Amino acid sequence: MAGLNDDSAQYLISTVSKRSGVKSDLVRAWERRYQAVTPTRTAGGHRVYTDQDIARLKLLHQATNNGHSISQIAQFSLEELKNLLKKDSNGAVQNPDNITYTASNKIHLAEDYIEKCYAAVLAFDAKALESHFENAIVELGSQAFIEHLLTPLLTRIGDRWKTGELRPVHEHMTSSIIRSLSYILRNNSPCADTAPKMIVSTPIGQLHELGALLAAIIAELNGWQVTYLGANLPAEEIAAAVKFTGARAVTISISFSTDDHIVPKEIRRLKKLIGMNVALIAGGRAAGHYKGVLDEVGVLNIQSYEHFRRVLDELAATNGN
Repeated sequence: MAGLNDDSAQYLISTVSKRSGVKSDLVRAWERRYQAVTPTRTAGGHRVYTDQDIARLKLLHQATNNGHSISQIAQFSLEELKNLLKKDSNGAVQNPDNITYTASNKIHLAEDYIEKCYAAVLAFDAKALESHFENAIVELGSQAFIEHLLTPLLTRIGDRWKTGELRPVHEHMTSSIIRSLSYILRNNSPCADTAPKMIVSTPIGQLHELGALLAAIIAELNGWQVTYLGANLPAEEIAAAVKFTGARAVTISISFSTDDHIVPKEIRRLKKLIGMNVALIAGGRAAGHYKGVLDEVGVLNIQSYEHFRRVLDELAATNGN
């Protein structure tokens, strides 16, 4: 690792990210939380890295893609990382403490994390909640984290808010932390240039964006090039993004139902603007409230993450046809 007077420390983080394959935000997270690399700084305060740092990050990137937990391998030497990857290529991939997480194991592990995370929410301990989330992401992987930990946790928080055990501020704190960790959840490997493209947003008046953000991450993990627009956009702007990117699909999240006609009007207008060749997908806890208009204009109404992945696979299979 780089020393204080290491003249070989010459690469800025943008270069390190390109050469190692690890996104800049994730490099900083691994550095801050696990001391995976220790860059020096220029007189202007910019981080600079060495060739050895880049080599470490490349190996760590390969190992985490193989299922190893960054918390367990961050301090491995280059030789230890190379040996770990060699073992992976010769047999079943295991993490350093010789535990292989099956789907069932992950569900049980996620259930344990739900209890820890909910206790942190109840105590309004943002630091502890963020730490539990970070550890769970590296142990479970992004998809299992979203499906088996985050979604049940958010459902519990919503239910307890309605009963008065929690306040709205508890939900806001949790959502804020999730948004801040989205760079870790996102796919660290770039999509192929030929991958289908998607726009993700929420209709005008739908201010809660967490469902849309998680849908964007799931789509990205399933091989789509995703442009995430945030929340509360009119149909014209979402359609403009489709035109600019050449997107094959649009996914919108609907979290709350109202008695006005804004959402149905926006859905009809959006479908008309994007045309029949672009798929319109809707999900979220309030999407069922608008089933009539969704069916009317041919919107794909997503019932679960499994359903969403199946729809993504079917659309990808017809991409360009």
